[in-house]
Amino acid sequence: MTGAAQKNGQGLVRGLRRWDLVAVAINGIVGAGIFGLPSKVYSLIGVYSIFAFAACALVVTMIILCFAEVGGRFTGTGGPYLYAREAFGPAIGFEVGWLMWLARLTSFAANLNLMIEYVGFFWKDATSGVAASKLVILGASMPVTLTWRSVIIVVVVIGLTGINVVGVRDAASVSNAFTIGKLALIILFIITGLFFVSGDAFSLGPRPGYAPFSQSVLILVYVFTGFEMAVIPAGEADDPRRNLPQALLIAIATVVVIYILLQIVCVGTLPDLGASERPLADASTRFLGLIGGRIIAAGALISILGNLNVLLLGGSRLPFAMAEQGELPRVLAATHSRFRTPHAAILLTASIMLVLALSGTFVYAATISTLARLVAYGVTCSALPVLRRRKDLPTEFKVHGGVVIAAAALILSVWLLSNSNWREARDTAVAAAIGGAAYLSYKIWISRIRSGTPPARGKEA
Repeated sequence: MTGAAQKNGQGLVRGLRRWDLVAVAINGIVGAGIFGLPSKVYSLIGVYSIFAFAACALVVTMIILCFAEVGGRFTGTGGPYLYAREAFGPAIGFEVGWLMWLARLTSFAANLNLMIEYVGFFWKDATSGVAASKLVILGASMPVTLTWRSVIIVVVVIGLTGINVVGVRDAASVSNAFTIGKLALIILFIITGLFFVSGDAFSLGPRPGYAPFSQSVLILVYVFTGFEMAVIPAGEADDPRRNLPQALLIAIATVVVIYILLQIVCVGTLPDLGASERPLADASTRFLGLIGGRIIAAGALISILGNLNVLLLGGSRLPFAMAEQGELPRVLAATHSRFRTPHAAILLTASIMLVLALSGTFVYAATISTLARLVAYGVTCSALPVLRRRKDLPTEFKVHGGVVIAAAALILSVWLLSNSNWREARDTAVAAAIGGAAYLSYKIWISRIRSGTPPARGKEA
């Protein structure tokens, strides 16, 4: 029954409706990056940064069209992992799923620590204050320095974990609330800021060269990606073949309009935009005073929390999907008997996210996030013409000129990858190699267990 939560063949509940998926996609895209990157791009190419936003939007929209058609062929959990597995086999699928999972883990840890910096805007002890100097357990005290930063991290992770375990509808409701909150504050910034825009700020200078413009587009990929968060939990979506394509297109259209208007306001109201560390906060302070900075800080907090929620929602479904296919231990494919959520995969993912966030070791590994996403995007675009030949995977959304668009999107993905630096490429290659080793090791282990299994009682060997 369309629109109602219903159990599917995976033991999950189809509780994500079309507008829930739109909210998940927007929360996946609009995280922390948009609150800082407008100045970074402006410092590279000036007013032409507005065109860089438009160019990046075009690139990402072409990729999203491929996701819309490919995703419209599936009703199961996994997103790009599932697409790659069906099109190119389990080994490629596992690599895509593995890289995407690592990207979610490191992005969560990075964004959670960044969120604390914004909490510090309202409460200074959040970043450096000591919450306790000793810990009492069963009457015994131990000298432990417990900071407020650690307390906040633990509380946020436990809270989001509980929401995601209790039910996908609860996670969707939280996602919807964060989406409305962040969009309301961002739209307030845009509408107010447009009244203070100076036309003189948009004088075009010499056209930027290829290198700085392409570098700008690559930087902006970070703030346009994350839409795949909506396709990963397709096994919990109501009528995903119809609703997923529509949700992706609505989300990207909304984000493109908001991002370009944000950059116009920043360029038109902040003369020293290129030197700003917090462009939206600095711009709003100029035309709204101190209250403007607080509004943007609150918007950033809401935005990051919404992003963290969908990172856990989507990230936890990747090991669940891989376990379903027998590529990770089957325990990760378990669903809660009452809540019908993949609780084992959620708890594993949340635990690793917590450790990374507390330790700070994510900083080095976080460099793979954007490249891992670009690899997944390129593989999904490549899967479109392959899956079109599959008669057993029909789609309700077919892109006109889809093969040409897929080829162009793949070329653009490769172009963006070619503009990455050596360290990012090396880190991603190392992560992929670790994933390949894990895949082979698990397959060998499972094969040995099966070969050593005694015959069933009453049957001869």
